Formats: sequence, C-alpha cells, structure tokens
Amino acid sequence: MGSQIAIQAACYGYTVKSYDTDAKMFGKNVAKLTGLAKTSGRSPTRPVDEWLKAADKVAECKDLTEALENVDLVIEACPENLELKRKVFAEIDSLAPAEAVLGTNSSAIPISQIESSTRRPDKCLNLHFYSLVRGTNMVDIMGGTRTSAETVDLAREWVRSIGCVPLLTKKEISGFGFNRVWRSVKSECLFLWANGYVDFVDIDRAWMIMYKTDRGPFGQMDGIGLDVIYDVSMFYYNESKESNDYPPQALKEMVERGELGVKTGKGFYEYPNPKYTKPNFLTDDA
Repeated sequence: MGSQIAIQAACYGYTVKSYDTDAKMFGKNVAKLTGLAKTSGRSPTRPVDEWLKAADKVAECKDLTEALENVDLVIEACPENLELKRKVFAEIDSLAPAEAVLGTNSSAIPISQIESSTRRPDKCLNLHFYSLVRGTNMVDIMGGTRTSAETVDLAREWVRSIGCVPLLTKKEISGFGFNRVWRSVKSECLFLWANGYVDFVDIDRAWMIMYKTDRGPFGQMDGIGLDVIYDVSMFYYNESKESNDYPPQALKEMVERGELGVKTGKGFYEYPNPKYTKPNFLTDDA
C-alpha cells in the first residue's frame, strides 16, 4: 500500500521519497502492481502506463534520515501492529522537520493511540488509502485528540490534489467511516465461509452479480492481504472483547501457512490469474 501511495503522489507531480527496511521492497511491489494493473480490468486515476511510469520518479532511500529530510508530509504504512506503529512514529518524529504532518495508513487504529509517541500530536492524523492501482481513489481522514483543524484541511486539500476523494470521519472511531462498513461485510463473509455455510466462491459470485464488480469480498481480502485482515480483526477483538470480532481459526491457519493472497501468490484464490477473472467464473460450477 505504501508503494501505491508513493506512485499516486508522484503521478500528480509531487516529489516523493520511500523507505523500507527491505531495500528491494519498492521494486518488488512495483512488479506486483504492474501485474495487477494489467489484469484487474480497472485502471488507476491516470492511464495505467502513465501511473506505473510514475514509479520511476519515486526516490528509494537507504535510511529514514535520508527519507525524512526536507519533507512536508510523511505517511507510515507498516504492519497493523500498534506498538510497531508507535515505535515508527517516534522515530519519524525525531527526524522529520518540525512542521511536517505525520499520517498513518492504518486500516483501523485511531491516531489517538499513536500520537503520544510524538511531540506534534496537532500534526498527526489517520490517512487510510484503498486500492489505488484499481482506481479506488478515496481516503479516510480522521484526526486524533489534538489534531488541528489546519492539519485536517491540509490533508483534505492534498488528497484532492492527487486525484482522490477525502472521506472525513468527524468523530474518532476505530476503522473510520466506510472502512467500518467493509468490516461488517468482511466479518459476515468470513463467518459464513469458516463455519461451512457457504462456499466463498458463491459469495463472491453473488457480490459480483449484484454490484457489477470485478471481484467479490474474498478476492478483495486477497488483495489487501490475509495477514492484514487477521491483524485488523484482532485489533477490533482486543478493543471490544466480543466473540463475533474474533477472526476464524480457518483464517489464522491460512496465514500460518503463508497463504496471504496476492502478495504470496495464494490465498482464497491463486495468483496472478485468479479464477474470478475468467469469463465463465459466474456460471461455471467446476
């Protein structure tokens, strides 16, 4: 997701730098995104070739010090783990210019649980992106306990400037706005599948027929990463302690086997050519 955000910003003329603990990660992600862009049937906000070419404009940095020099906005996109995010935010805060805005791409964790690891809680906020390579050009924006109105306004303006639609969550809540709607859909789909009520393929077929989409909820979960799906579910469970928030054991077993979806080549479907892309997917019982 971090790579997609970087490419999207670069495509709209911003100077963008990226950093990952794996020096080869950006290149690996670009290769995967190239495959997705060519086969998904949907396009980013700019023509596919133009969008992918923008990856060449992203500077890959050897360390955080280099990446954070003279920046205006930093977006963290590390795994969905609160302690890790707090650690990363503290390090970013110590290196980035004092006026820089710090955003987290977390799928569920409110910025209020991260902001105290910095000396600039007024400049911290949630900036949650969706699948940009597939043209899902919307961004959840949510402030924390001390986020300034100016920071929120700057974020909304910047989101619009990169061809995306800002979705403002006015009061803090885990998972933000639309992503909580997706949470409900995802949880019910996993419940039906894991308990043997319905085959996941039929749920995806029904979704694709009803809403005229090119993949269903399980295909979408594969795209997000089943490890992310599991971690986000655990975050909700640890917050609520309600049994219906606890992720199914069958999902945990898939994660433990390394079946994480698109990123590993196998999840609910096999990639790079999942069967939901086949012309007869909606009608073939085989």
